[in-house]
Amino acid sequence: MYLVSVLKRNRISQEHLFMFSVLVVNGGNYLYNLILGRLLGPEQFADAAVLITFLLVLSFVAMSFQLVTAKFSVVFENNLFASFISKVYKNAIIVGISLGAIIIIFSKQLQDLFNTASSTMFVVFGIGVPLYFLMSVNRGVFQGKKAFKLLSITYQTEMLSRLLITLGLLFLFNIQSSLVIAIGILISFGFGLIPFKFENLNFKSSSVIEASHSKLVRNFFIITAFYEFTQIIINNSDILLVKHYFESYEAGLYASLALIGRIVYFIAWMFVMLLLPTVVQLKKEGKPTAPILFKYVGYIATIASVIVLCSSLFPETAITLLFGKSYITIAPLLWKYALATGLFAVSNIFAYYYLSLDRFMPVVFSGIFGMLQMGLVIFFHDSLEQVVHMQIIAMICLLVFQIIYFVLDSKMK
Repeated sequence: MYLVSVLKRNRISQEHLFMFSVLVVNGGNYLYNLILGRLLGPEQFADAAVLITFLLVLSFVAMSFQLVTAKFSVVFENNLFASFISKVYKNAIIVGISLGAIIIIFSKQLQDLFNTASSTMFVVFGIGVPLYFLMSVNRGVFQGKKAFKLLSITYQTEMLSRLLITLGLLFLFNIQSSLVIAIGILISFGFGLIPFKFENLNFKSSSVIEASHSKLVRNFFIITAFYEFTQIIINNSDILLVKHYFESYEAGLYASLALIGRIVYFIAWMFVMLLLPTVVQLKKEGKPTAPILFKYVGYIATIASVIVLCSSLFPETAITLLFGKSYITIAPLLWKYALATGLFAVSNIFAYYYLSLDRFMPVVFSGIFGMLQMGLVIFFHDSLEQVVHMQIIAMICLLVFQIIYFVLDSKMK
Protein backbone atom coordinates (compact mmCIF):
# COMPACT_ATOMS: atom_id res chain seq x y z
CA MET A 1 0.00 0.00 0.00
CA TYR A 2 2.85 2.36 0.79
CA LEU A 3 4.39 1.77 -2.67
CA VAL A 4 1.05 2.46 -4.35
CA SER A 5 0.63 5.71 -2.40
CA VAL A 6 4.15 6.80 -3.36
CA LEU A 7 3.46 6.08 -7.04
CA LYS A 8 0.21 8.04 -6.89
CA ARG A 9 1.81 10.96 -5.05
CA ASN A 10 4.65 11.21 -7.57
CA ARG A 11 2.28 10.59 -10.47
CA ILE A 12 4.38 8.03 -12.30
CA SER A 13 3.37 8.29 -15.96
CA GLN A 14 2.38 5.39 -18.18
CA GLU A 15 5.49 6.13 -20.28
CA HIS A 16 7.74 5.57 -17.24
CA LEU A 17 5.88 2.41 -16.30
CA PHE A 18 6.29 1.16 -19.87
CA MET A 19 10.02 1.89 -19.83
CA PHE A 20 10.36 -0.05 -16.59
CA SER A 21 8.27 -2.87 -18.07
CA VAL A 22 10.50 -3.02 -21.14
CA LEU A 23 13.55 -3.36 -18.93
CA VAL A 24 11.84 -6.24 -17.11
CA VAL A 25 10.84 -7.92 -20.38
CA ASN A 26 14.33 -7.58 -21.85
CA GLY A 27 15.76 -8.87 -18.58
CA GLY A 28 13.42 -11.86 -18.74
CA ASN A 29 14.32 -12.56 -22.36
CA TYR A 30 18.00 -12.35 -21.46
CA LEU A 31 17.49 -14.74 -18.57
CA TYR A 32 15.70 -17.10 -20.96
CA ASN A 33 18.64 -17.06 -23.38
CA LEU A 34 21.29 -17.26 -20.68
CA ILE A 35 19.68 -20.28 -19.01
CA LEU A 36 19.38 -22.01 -22.39
CA GLY A 37 23.03 -21.25 -23.13
CA ARG A 38 24.17 -22.74 -19.82
CA LEU A 39 21.87 -25.79 -20.00
CA LEU A 40 22.50 -26.72 -23.61
CA GLY A 41 26.17 -25.86 -24.23
CA PRO A 42 27.54 -24.19 -27.39
CA GLU A 43 26.54 -26.87 -29.94
CA GLN A 44 22.88 -27.32 -28.89
CA PHE A 45 22.58 -23.60 -28.17
CA ALA A 46 23.46 -22.97 -31.84
CA ASP A 47 20.18 -24.68 -32.83
CA ALA A 48 18.31 -22.74 -30.16
CA ALA A 49 19.85 -19.52 -31.51
CA VAL A 50 18.41 -20.25 -34.96
CA LEU A 51 14.89 -20.43 -33.51
CA ILE A 52 15.45 -17.34 -31.38
CA THR A 53 16.74 -15.53 -34.47
CA PHE A 54 13.66 -16.66 -36.41
CA LEU A 55 11.59 -15.16 -33.60
CA LEU A 56 13.46 -11.86 -33.93
CA VAL A 57 13.02 -11.92 -37.71
CA LEU A 58 9.29 -12.54 -37.25
CA SER A 59 9.11 -9.64 -34.77
CA PHE A 60 10.65 -7.29 -37.35
CA VAL A 61 8.25 -8.43 -40.09
CA ALA A 62 5.23 -8.07 -37.82
CA MET A 63 6.57 -4.71 -36.58
CA SER A 64 5.54 -3.25 -39.95
CA PHE A 65 1.91 -3.89 -38.99
CA GLN A 66 2.48 -2.63 -35.45
CA LEU A 67 4.07 0.66 -36.54
CA VAL A 68 1.44 1.32 -39.22
CA THR A 69 -1.29 0.63 -36.68
CA ALA A 70 0.42 2.84 -34.07
CA LYS A 71 0.85 5.79 -36.42
CA PHE A 72 -2.66 5.82 -37.85
CA SER A 73 -4.23 5.13 -34.47
CA VAL A 74 -3.03 8.67 -33.75
CA VAL A 75 -4.05 10.13 -37.11
CA PHE A 76 -7.46 8.44 -37.62
CA GLU A 77 -10.43 8.77 -35.30
CA ASN A 78 -13.92 7.32 -34.78
CA ASN A 79 -15.42 5.52 -37.83
CA LEU A 80 -12.31 6.05 -39.93
CA PHE A 81 -10.20 4.34 -37.25
CA ALA A 82 -12.67 1.43 -37.00
CA SER A 83 -12.53 0.86 -40.77
CA PHE A 84 -8.75 1.15 -40.78
CA ILE A 85 -8.14 -1.29 -37.93
CA SER A 86 -10.53 -3.85 -39.39
CA LYS A 87 -8.62 -3.81 -42.68
CA VAL A 88 -5.25 -4.07 -40.94
CA TYR A 89 -6.38 -7.15 -39.02
CA LYS A 90 -7.58 -8.83 -42.21
CA ASN A 91 -4.30 -8.17 -44.00
CA ALA A 92 -2.24 -9.23 -40.97
CA ILE A 93 -4.02 -12.59 -40.76
CA ILE A 94 -3.55 -13.22 -44.49
CA VAL A 95 0.17 -12.43 -44.30
CA GLY A 96 0.58 -14.46 -41.10
CA ILE A 97 -1.07 -17.57 -42.52
CA SER A 98 0.90 -17.29 -45.77
CA LEU A 99 4.26 -16.83 -44.04
CA GLY A 100 3.54 -19.62 -41.56
CA ALA A 101 2.62 -21.98 -44.39
CA ILE A 102 5.88 -21.18 -46.23
CA ILE A 103 7.92 -21.99 -43.13
CA ILE A 104 6.09 -25.30 -42.65
CA ILE A 105 6.33 -26.32 -46.31
CA PHE A 106 10.06 -25.60 -46.50
CA SER A 107 10.96 -26.90 -43.02
CA LYS A 108 13.23 -29.64 -44.44
CA GLN A 109 15.10 -27.14 -46.60
CA LEU A 110 15.50 -24.82 -43.60
CA GLN A 111 16.96 -27.71 -41.61
CA ASP A 112 19.55 -28.35 -44.34
CA LEU A 113 20.34 -24.65 -44.81
CA PHE A 114 21.03 -23.96 -41.14
CA ASN A 115 22.41 -27.39 -40.20
CA THR A 116 19.86 -27.97 -37.41
CA ALA A 117 19.07 -31.31 -35.75
CA SER A 118 15.35 -31.14 -36.51
CA SER A 119 12.86 -29.85 -39.08
CA THR A 120 9.90 -30.26 -36.71
CA MET A 121 10.94 -27.17 -34.78
CA PHE A 122 10.27 -25.08 -37.91
CA VAL A 123 6.84 -26.70 -38.35
CA VAL A 124 5.82 -25.85 -34.77
CA PHE A 125 7.17 -22.32 -35.18
CA GLY A 126 5.24 -21.85 -38.44
CA ILE A 127 1.95 -22.78 -36.74
CA GLY A 128 2.34 -19.85 -34.36
CA VAL A 129 3.15 -17.17 -36.95
CA PRO A 130 -0.48 -15.99 -37.56
CA LEU A 131 -0.93 -15.48 -33.81
CA TYR A 132 2.11 -13.22 -33.73
CA PHE A 133 0.67 -10.97 -36.43
CA LEU A 134 -2.62 -10.65 -34.53
CA MET A 135 -0.63 -9.80 -31.41
CA SER A 136 1.37 -7.11 -33.24
CA VAL A 137 -1.70 -5.27 -34.54
CA ASN A 138 -3.22 -5.37 -31.06
CA ARG A 139 -0.01 -3.90 -29.67
CA GLY A 140 -0.01 -1.23 -32.38
CA VAL A 141 -3.39 0.03 -31.15
CA PHE A 142 -2.10 0.26 -27.58
CA GLN A 143 1.09 1.99 -28.74
CA GLY A 144 -0.71 4.55 -30.90
CA LYS A 145 -3.28 5.35 -28.21
CA LYS A 146 -0.43 5.55 -25.66
CA ALA A 147 -2.11 2.84 -23.56
CA PHE A 148 1.32 1.84 -22.28
CA LYS A 149 -0.04 -0.10 -19.31
CA LEU A 150 -1.92 -2.50 -21.60
CA LEU A 151 1.04 -2.58 -24.00
CA SER A 152 3.31 -3.54 -21.12
CA ILE A 153 1.03 -6.41 -20.10
CA THR A 154 1.15 -8.00 -23.57
CA TYR A 155 4.95 -8.02 -23.54
CA GLN A 156 5.07 -9.31 -19.96
CA THR A 157 2.69 -12.21 -20.60
CA GLU A 158 4.58 -13.26 -23.72
CA MET A 159 7.97 -13.17 -22.01
CA LEU A 160 6.93 -14.87 -18.76
CA SER A 161 5.00 -17.67 -20.45
CA ARG A 162 7.87 -18.44 -22.83
CA LEU A 163 10.39 -18.49 -20.00
CA LEU A 164 8.36 -20.66 -17.62
CA ILE A 165 6.91 -23.07 -20.19
CA THR A 166 10.21 -23.68 -21.99
CA LEU A 167 12.19 -24.29 -18.81
CA GLY A 168 9.39 -26.43 -17.35
CA LEU A 169 9.33 -28.67 -20.44
CA LEU A 170 13.12 -28.96 -20.49
CA PHE A 171 13.26 -30.09 -16.86
CA LEU A 172 10.18 -32.34 -16.85
CA PHE A 173 10.33 -34.17 -20.17
CA ASN A 174 13.02 -35.87 -22.21
CA ILE A 175 12.23 -34.03 -25.46
CA GLN A 176 14.69 -32.69 -28.04
CA SER A 177 15.70 -29.21 -26.86
CA SER A 178 14.99 -27.44 -30.16
CA LEU A 179 11.43 -28.83 -30.23
CA VAL A 180 10.84 -27.75 -26.63
CA ILE A 181 11.96 -24.21 -27.49
CA ALA A 182 9.62 -24.13 -30.50
CA ILE A 183 6.67 -25.29 -28.36
CA GLY A 184 7.45 -22.64 -25.74
CA ILE A 185 7.54 -19.94 -28.41
CA LEU A 186 4.22 -21.11 -29.91
CA ILE A 187 2.39 -21.09 -26.57
CA SER A 188 3.86 -17.70 -25.63
CA PHE A 189 2.25 -16.15 -28.73
CA GLY A 190 -1.15 -17.09 -27.32
CA PHE A 191 -0.35 -15.53 -23.96
CA GLY A 192 0.97 -12.43 -25.75
CA LEU A 193 -2.56 -11.73 -27.00
CA ILE A 194 -3.58 -10.87 -23.43
CA PRO A 195 -5.22 -8.34 -23.16
CA PHE A 196 -6.89 -8.33 -26.60
CA LYS A 197 -9.25 -5.64 -27.90
CA PHE A 198 -11.89 -7.90 -29.48
CA GLU A 199 -14.07 -4.92 -30.45
CA ASN A 200 -11.42 -3.94 -33.02
CA LEU A 201 -11.56 -7.39 -34.64
CA ASN A 202 -14.58 -6.83 -36.92
CA PHE A 203 -14.30 -8.69 -40.22
CA LYS A 204 -17.89 -7.87 -41.16
CA SER A 205 -17.21 -4.16 -41.38
CA SER A 206 -18.46 -2.80 -44.71
CA SER A 207 -16.98 0.69 -44.35
CA VAL A 208 -14.55 1.75 -47.06
CA ILE A 209 -11.51 3.94 -46.42
CA GLU A 210 -11.19 6.89 -48.81
CA ALA A 211 -8.60 6.55 -51.57
CA SER A 212 -6.47 9.38 -50.15
CA HIS A 213 -6.33 7.73 -46.73
CA SER A 214 -5.67 4.31 -48.25
CA LYS A 215 -2.75 5.75 -50.18
CA LEU A 216 -1.26 7.24 -47.00
CA VAL A 217 -1.52 3.91 -45.22
CA ARG A 218 -0.18 1.93 -48.19
CA ASN A 219 2.82 4.19 -48.72
CA PHE A 220 3.74 4.18 -45.05
CA PHE A 221 3.34 0.40 -44.86
CA ILE A 222 5.55 -0.19 -47.90
CA ILE A 223 8.38 1.97 -46.63
CA THR A 224 8.03 0.59 -43.10
CA ALA A 225 8.12 -2.98 -44.41
CA PHE A 226 11.23 -2.12 -46.41
CA TYR A 227 12.86 -0.63 -43.33
CA GLU A 228 11.99 -3.62 -41.16
CA PHE A 229 13.52 -5.81 -43.86
CA THR A 230 16.75 -3.84 -43.50
CA GLN A 231 16.48 -4.38 -39.73
CA ILE A 232 16.27 -8.12 -40.33
CA ILE A 233 19.39 -8.04 -42.48
CA ILE A 234 21.44 -5.88 -40.11
CA ASN A 235 20.30 -7.44 -36.86
CA ASN A 236 19.97 -11.13 -37.72
CA SER A 237 21.76 -12.08 -40.95
CA ASP A 238 25.09 -12.40 -39.15
CA ILE A 239 23.86 -15.18 -36.84
CA LEU A 240 22.25 -17.11 -39.69
CA LEU A 241 25.30 -16.69 -41.94
CA VAL A 242 27.63 -17.81 -39.15
CA LYS A 243 25.40 -20.86 -38.55
CA HIS A 244 25.69 -21.63 -42.28
CA TYR A 245 29.45 -21.05 -42.72
CA PHE A 246 30.83 -22.24 -39.36
CA GLU A 247 30.65 -25.42 -37.29
CA SER A 248 27.98 -25.70 -34.59
CA TYR A 249 30.46 -25.07 -31.76
CA GLU A 250 31.69 -21.78 -33.26
CA ALA A 251 28.12 -20.80 -34.17
CA GLY A 252 27.08 -21.35 -30.56
CA LEU A 253 29.95 -19.18 -29.33
CA TYR A 254 28.95 -16.44 -31.76
CA ALA A 255 25.31 -16.67 -30.66
CA SER A 256 26.36 -15.98 -27.07
CA LEU A 257 28.47 -13.03 -28.25
CA ALA A 258 25.55 -11.59 -30.20
CA LEU A 259 23.19 -11.96 -27.27
CA ILE A 260 25.43 -10.01 -24.88
CA GLY A 261 26.46 -7.42 -27.45
CA ARG A 262 22.87 -6.58 -28.37
CA ILE A 263 21.94 -5.29 -24.93
CA VAL A 264 22.17 -1.72 -26.22
CA TYR A 265 19.89 -2.44 -29.18
CA PHE A 266 17.15 -3.89 -26.98
CA ILE A 267 17.35 -0.86 -24.71
CA ALA A 268 17.13 1.41 -27.77
CA TRP A 269 13.97 -0.41 -28.85
CA MET A 270 12.28 0.87 -25.68
CA PHE A 271 12.90 4.45 -26.78
CA VAL A 272 11.71 3.72 -30.33
CA MET A 273 8.35 2.57 -28.93
CA LEU A 274 7.98 5.97 -27.24
CA LEU A 275 9.49 7.98 -30.10
CA LEU A 276 7.07 7.21 -32.93
CA PRO A 277 3.70 8.24 -31.39
CA THR A 278 5.33 11.26 -29.72
CA VAL A 279 6.83 12.57 -32.97
CA VAL A 280 3.58 11.97 -34.89
CA GLN A 281 1.60 13.83 -32.22
CA LEU A 282 4.04 16.78 -32.16
CA LYS A 283 3.90 17.01 -35.95
CA LYS A 284 0.11 16.93 -35.84
CA GLU A 285 0.16 19.83 -33.35
CA GLY A 286 2.72 21.81 -35.39
CA LYS A 287 5.38 21.67 -32.66
CA PRO A 288 9.15 21.14 -33.19
CA THR A 289 10.24 17.49 -33.20
CA ALA A 290 14.05 17.72 -33.30
CA PRO A 291 14.44 18.07 -29.49
CA ILE A 292 12.90 14.59 -29.05
CA LEU A 293 15.44 13.19 -31.51
CA PHE A 294 18.37 14.82 -29.65
CA LYS A 295 17.04 13.53 -26.34
CA TYR A 296 16.83 9.90 -27.44
CA VAL A 297 20.08 9.95 -29.43
CA GLY A 298 21.79 11.24 -26.29
CA TYR A 299 20.30 8.46 -24.18
CA ILE A 300 21.32 5.69 -26.58
CA ALA A 301 24.80 7.05 -27.27
CA THR A 302 25.51 7.26 -23.53
CA ILE A 303 24.21 3.75 -22.83
CA ALA A 304 26.13 2.34 -25.80
CA SER A 305 29.37 4.00 -24.68
CA VAL A 306 29.06 2.56 -21.17
CA ILE A 307 28.37 -0.96 -22.48
CA VAL A 308 31.30 -0.86 -24.94
CA LEU A 309 33.62 0.40 -22.18
CA CYS A 310 32.54 -2.32 -19.73
CA SER A 311 32.82 -4.95 -22.46
CA SER A 312 36.40 -3.90 -23.21
CA LEU A 313 37.46 -3.77 -19.54
CA PHE A 314 35.75 -6.93 -18.27
CA PRO A 315 35.04 -9.24 -21.25
CA GLU A 316 35.98 -12.52 -19.57
CA THR A 317 34.04 -11.64 -16.45
CA ALA A 318 30.93 -10.86 -18.49
CA ILE A 319 31.14 -14.06 -20.54
CA THR A 320 31.83 -16.26 -17.49
CA LEU A 321 29.03 -14.76 -15.38
CA LEU A 322 26.44 -14.91 -18.14
CA PHE A 323 27.22 -18.07 -20.09
CA GLY A 324 29.98 -19.94 -18.26
CA LYS A 325 33.60 -20.87 -18.93
CA SER A 326 32.75 -23.02 -21.97
CA TYR A 327 32.16 -19.77 -23.92
CA ILE A 328 35.27 -17.92 -22.68
CA THR A 329 37.19 -18.06 -25.99
CA ILE A 330 34.80 -15.53 -27.53
CA ALA A 331 35.54 -12.86 -24.86
CA PRO A 332 38.05 -10.74 -26.90
CA LEU A 333 35.33 -9.99 -29.48
CA LEU A 334 32.72 -8.79 -27.00
CA TRP A 335 33.52 -5.05 -27.05
CA LYS A 336 33.82 -5.05 -30.84
CA TYR A 337 30.39 -6.59 -31.28
CA ALA A 338 28.95 -4.18 -28.72
CA LEU A 339 30.46 -1.29 -30.72
CA ALA A 340 28.83 -2.49 -33.95
CA THR A 341 25.47 -2.83 -32.20
CA GLY A 342 25.78 0.57 -30.52
CA LEU A 343 26.48 2.28 -33.85
CA PHE A 344 23.44 0.57 -35.33
CA ALA A 345 21.21 1.52 -32.38
CA VAL A 346 22.04 5.24 -32.75
CA SER A 347 21.49 5.07 -36.52
CA ASN A 348 18.18 3.40 -35.85
CA ILE A 349 16.89 6.35 -33.84
CA PHE A 350 17.51 8.67 -36.83
CA ALA A 351 15.71 6.30 -39.19
CA TYR A 352 12.63 5.86 -36.98
CA TYR A 353 12.48 9.61 -36.37
CA TYR A 354 12.30 10.39 -40.08
CA LEU A 355 9.97 7.45 -40.65
CA SER A 356 7.57 9.08 -38.18
CA LEU A 357 7.74 12.26 -40.29
CA ASP A 358 7.12 10.40 -43.58
CA ARG A 359 10.69 11.08 -44.70
CA PHE A 360 12.23 7.96 -46.17
CA MET A 361 15.81 8.66 -47.28
CA PRO A 362 17.34 7.39 -43.97
CA VAL A 363 15.40 4.16 -44.53
CA VAL A 364 17.08 3.83 -47.93
CA PHE A 365 20.46 4.32 -46.25
CA SER A 366 19.64 1.49 -43.85
CA GLY A 367 18.77 -0.77 -46.76
CA ILE A 368 21.98 0.03 -48.64
CA PHE A 369 24.29 -0.51 -45.68
CA GLY A 370 22.34 -3.52 -44.47
CA MET A 371 23.00 -5.18 -47.80
CA LEU A 372 26.62 -4.00 -47.59
CA GLN A 373 27.01 -5.68 -44.20
CA MET A 374 25.52 -8.92 -45.48
CA GLY A 375 27.70 -8.85 -48.59
CA LEU A 376 30.86 -8.19 -46.58
CA VAL A 377 30.15 -11.14 -44.29
CA ILE A 378 29.41 -13.43 -47.26
CA PHE A 379 32.76 -12.58 -48.88
CA PHE A 380 34.87 -12.14 -45.73
CA HIS A 381 34.25 -14.83 -43.11
CA ASP A 382 37.60 -16.49 -42.53
CA SER A 383 37.11 -16.09 -38.77
CA LEU A 384 34.50 -14.87 -36.31
CA GLU A 385 36.66 -11.80 -35.70
CA GLN A 386 36.54 -10.91 -39.38
CA VAL A 387 32.74 -11.26 -39.36
CA VAL A 388 32.52 -8.72 -36.51
CA HIS A 389 34.95 -6.33 -38.26
CA MET A 390 32.77 -6.32 -41.37
CA GLN A 391 29.77 -5.27 -39.29
CA ILE A 392 31.69 -2.42 -37.65
CA ILE A 393 32.71 -1.07 -41.08
CA ALA A 394 29.13 -1.18 -42.39
CA MET A 395 27.63 0.43 -39.26
CA ILE A 396 30.17 3.29 -39.16
CA CYS A 397 29.27 4.11 -42.76
CA LEU A 398 25.54 3.97 -41.95
CA LEU A 399 25.79 6.33 -38.97
CA VAL A 400 27.94 8.81 -40.91
CA PHE A 401 25.36 8.98 -43.70
CA GLN A 402 22.48 9.40 -41.22
CA ILE A 403 24.24 12.32 -39.49
CA ILE A 404 25.14 13.98 -42.81
CA TYR A 405 21.53 13.70 -43.96
CA PHE A 406 20.24 15.24 -40.72
CA VAL A 407 22.70 18.17 -40.94
CA LEU A 408 21.85 18.89 -44.59
CA ASP A 409 18.10 18.51 -43.93
CA SER A 410 18.29 20.93 -40.98
CA LYS A 411 20.09 23.56 -43.08
CA MET A 412 17.37 23.41 -45.76
CA LYS A 413 14.58 24.28 -43.30
